[in-house]
Amino acid sequence: MASRKIRIGIIGCGTIGSQLVKAIDEKFSHQAELFALCDTDKEKAQKLERNSSSTPEILSIDELINNCDLVIEAASGKISYEVAQKTLEANKDVMLMSIGGILGRHQALFSLARSKGCRIHLPSGAIGGLDAVKAASMAKINSATLITRKPPQGLAGAPYLAQKKIDLAGIKEETVVFEGLASEAVKGFPKNVNVCAVLSLAATGAQKTRVKIITSPEYTANSHEIELEGDFGKLLCRTVNVPSPVNPKTSFLAALSAIATLKNVLDVVKIGT
Repeated sequence: MASRKIRIGIIGCGTIGSQLVKAIDEKFSHQAELFALCDTDKEKAQKLERNSSSTPEILSIDELINNCDLVIEAASGKISYEVAQKTLEANKDVMLMSIGGILGRHQALFSLARSKGCRIHLPSGAIGGLDAVKAASMAKINSATLITRKPPQGLAGAPYLAQKKIDLAGIKEETVVFEGLASEAVKGFPKNVNVCAVLSLAATGAQKTRVKIITSPEYTANSHEIELEGDFGKLLCRTVNVPSPVNPKTSFLAALSAIATLKNVLDVVKIGT
């Protein structure tokens, strides 16, 4: 007897949520069922529902969690911890895109997942080299640094810039706008450098992982460089990303990473660390 398809619910119908819906329809329909959508903007959810070849229901967060096997959060760091906690308490697996929202409280979620026998999936997002970082963490890592370069429009609206009264329009050349710990970066740039959260979890922790954010009006793409040193040797990994055509704050690779993670969840073959 064929096993039942995995019921998937997606919270957040923006750039990444839309790409996931398309992937489920076109790539994973034989393994998974897009069962439900949820968004604070109901019209956005309804539009995505109409564009899907599936027939997902539009539900509240609690309803979606109760009716799905795998819950994918692609909404905001403001709700990612709550979504993960509720999902795990309901004995369901969860995938989080807004990883910065759980940083500092992640150990409680990890413990909850272990006690429930559930899984938390954290995609690598717009960075490369995370497989090597995970391997290196099996020994001692001495230092981990993320250097992010984005055009000014990719940093617009960041709380840190408002706090420091940094005018992006006034930047005429390559400028370092932030340098500090990952724990500070995710608070100051919650929609811009989510990758530093997943790097810190894989490497040395948010209180030891360093982040530098640079911008310039001459930049035409988002790039992330990882510098890692430890017992394994030295890792240098640079990823140059094409910004999403509908949202310059999101790299196209971030959406592809979400799709690849879902493929890894559904497939019996796991490639890479």
